Amino acid sequence: MVHWYESSIDRQLREATERGEFDNLEGTGKPLRGHGRDYEEDWWVRDWLEREGATAGVIPPTLALRRELEDLEARTDRLPAERDVRDYVAELNERIRKANVGLLDGPPVVLPPQDPDQVVTAWRERRG
Repeated sequence: MVHWYESSIDRQLREATERGEFDNLEGTGKPLRGHGRDYEEDWWVRDWLEREGATAGVIPPTLALRRELEDLEARTDRLPAERDVRDYVAELNERIRKANVGLLDGPPVVLPPQDPDQVVTAWRERRG
C-alpha cells in the first residue's frame, strides 16, 4: 500500500484540473516567452516593463529612485541653499520609505534613508 501526502495546494490544483479550470488557457501549446534565448540577469525588469507597457526611457518609480540616489551629489550641488538641501533630503527620504514598504510602483527595492546632516556637510564641502 502506497501512501502519499497531498498538500492543500496540491488538492486545490487537482480539483481545479478535474473541474476543467485549466482547459483552454491563453497560450496553451505555445512555447514560453523567451524560451531558447540566453539567460539575462535583469530579465524580470525587462519583462515587467514590457507587461506594464513602459516605453524606452521610462523606468518604474522604484528604479528611478535608485538612480536618483546614485546622483545625489549632483542633484544637491544644484541647490542654492542649505534649507533647500534639507527639504530635498526630507522629500527623498519619504519616497524611500514608500518604496521600501512597496507603496511605489516598480520592482521591489530596499534603499537606505539619507542622513540630512551628512548630505548637508558633504554639500558644504563640495561648495568650498
